[in-house]
Amino acid sequence: MDERLCSKVTCAREAVATLTYDYGDQMAALGPLGGTVDPHAHDLCAQHAERLSMPAGWVVVRHEALRA
Repeated sequence: MDERLCSKVTCAREAVATLTYDYGDQMAALGPLGGTVDPHAHDLCAQHAERLSMPAGWVVVRHEALRA
C-alpha cells in the first residue's frame, strides 16, 4: 500500500487519521486512517489530527483505534 500524506496544504507528513464531516448535523468524525482513499474524507498527520478545531457549535467525535 502506498504511503498517504496529510491533506493539509504544505504538509508532507504521513497521514495517520481520517476526518469526515456531516454538515447537516454539524459534526466531524476523526478516526484511524481509513483502509481506502475516500474523496469525501481528509487524511491527517498526527500533528494536524491533534490540533483539529471546528467551528463553534460543531461536535467532534474522536474514534481511537482498539489496541490488543
